[in-house]
Amino acid sequence: MMKSLEASRILREAFNQLKMFVLSYSFQGEEEEILFFKEIKPRLCFRLIYYCKLYNIEMNRPTGTEKQREYLSEVLNDINRYNCKRLDFIRYYRSGSSHLDALYFLRGKTGTEQYLETFSHEFDPIFSTNCDFKVAKILANDMLSDYLTREIEALNDNGITMSTFGFPATKLTWKGTKAELQEQILSWDSAGTFGDVPLTQLYSYIQNVFNIQLDSNLSRSFSELKLRLSPTPFLDKLKDALLRRMGRK
Repeated sequence: MMKSLEASRILREAFNQLKMFVLSYSFQGEEEEILFFKEIKPRLCFRLIYYCKLYNIEMNRPTGTEKQREYLSEVLNDINRYNCKRLDFIRYYRSGSSHLDALYFLRGKTGTEQYLETFSHEFDPIFSTNCDFKVAKILANDMLSDYLTREIEALNDNGITMSTFGFPATKLTWKGTKAELQEQILSWDSAGTFGDVPLTQLYSYIQNVFNIQLDSNLSRSFSELKLRLSPTPFLDKLKDALLRRMGRK
């Protein structure tokens, strides 16, 4: 818990230094400004949000296995509810879309209040856009979901068989490559196949079910997928296999 508090202090100082730099800096154009508010600032801000939230979660954590499980599950449900209300934006961001970036990530566009969320660090319009904090909050929620899932699993390992996600007693082992499974998981998430479950939660669940450890850097996995000459080889292979089984190929 004290590590979270110290991390929050260090990140807050770094955040303030970044703000002072940006207030004295002139972006070379809209593309550079969008890059900063879409990618760079949220990467620092989300860690600050994460450690502040983590500290508060642990400060308010009750005693007793059952009470802790209920408490952590409710925090996780709160995150899911937050994400559910913002599914359109989450899919926009995770898909790598850019056609609304000027509205979301340029300053001076705050007339559309539905995109604006307030935060104690975000009152200065010179250092804020409609959605940079929203991106940071989503990334922080991904980390928090992963943390909460692991904590709940640890509580369930005390001889209690119930699980928040209903993990099977016997795990199946994935026989394909890690890249193939990541491609499949990202396709499920993009299509909203499991509803409003955060991507990190889905990753944790699938890794548990299929007894495999995947790359925890989800952004890198998605970027590598986009850079392939053939972006979806595993999904294409699945489609071909099913069509052959149907006798249609």
